[in-house]
Amino acid sequence: MKITIRGKNIDVTEALKQYIEKRVSKFERFLNDASEAIVTISTEKFTHKIDVLLKVNGHLIQAEGKTEDLYSAVDQVVEKLEKQVLKYKEKIQNKNKKEAVKYPASASQETEQTKRIVKYKKFDLRPMSPEEAVDQMELLDKDFFIFLNSFTGDVNVVYRRKDGNFGLIEPAR
Repeated sequence: MKITIRGKNIDVTEALKQYIEKRVSKFERFLNDASEAIVTISTEKFTHKIDVLLKVNGHLIQAEGKTEDLYSAVDQVVEKLEKQVLKYKEKIQNKNKKEAVKYPASASQETEQTKRIVKYKKFDLRPMSPEEAVDQMELLDKDFFIFLNSFTGDVNVVYRRKDGNFGLIEPAR
């Protein structure tokens, strides 16, 4: 697994780098197809924040830890990642079981006064089904997810509704 460690407003010491690599590399045995882990360390006033993004077989698993102590923030984010990785593995196993049953012969915050954009983000849109997009959204622990619908070729959005179900937004033709 390739581990990239970046620091924002903080110098990453060799000891900290080794500690993070030791803690994050344990996911390699759970996710044999994990290709990359991106760790971003930032500090504001007395709070340390660690973001970890695991890229696994085209899926993204993300967690964030915030504490006053840098090392405990690493431990916190690793605990969150463990839960999400187990959730991911469980979904993959359930998906494989469902496919085996279906195909037994085949293997397989803005202020009210001034509203402005405060964050810009770009990412690649992968073709996937709405069900896969919901799985990806849950892995990232987000309330919505933008994807390229593999059936229609259009950009779609899945979102979590207040009643706990999911919604799909498609462009009108």
